[in-house]
Amino acid sequence: MAKRNNENLSIADALKEFVETNRLEQGLNAINVQDAWQNMMGNGVNNYTTAIQLKGEILYVQLSSSVLREELSYGKEKIVTMLNDHLGKQIIKEIVLR
Repeated sequence: MAKRNNENLSIADALKEFVETNRLEQGLNAINVQDAWQNMMGNGVNNYTTAIQLKGEILYVQLSSSVLREELSYGKEKIVTMLNDHLGKQIIKEIVLR
C-alpha cells in the first residue's frame, strides 16, 4: 500500500513524486522525445520517419529514405542539441539513423 503524506502538496509535486515512485520517467522521456522529433523536424522529415525509439541515452530513428538519412547524418550534434533544448533537459546523448 502506498504511503500517505499528511502535508499539503501542489499538484506538480504530487505528480513528480508519483512518477519517481512508480519509475515512469524513462517511458515519459520516450514519449516526449517522439513529440519533440515530430515538432522540430517538420513534415518533410516526418514523412520519411518510420520509427523513433529511445533506449537509454541513444535515440534510434528509422528512416525510409537513404538520401535523407545521409543528409541528417551530417548534423547529428545539432539535432541532439535542438531536441535537448526543446525538452529542457539532457535526455539524448547520441542519435543513430537507420
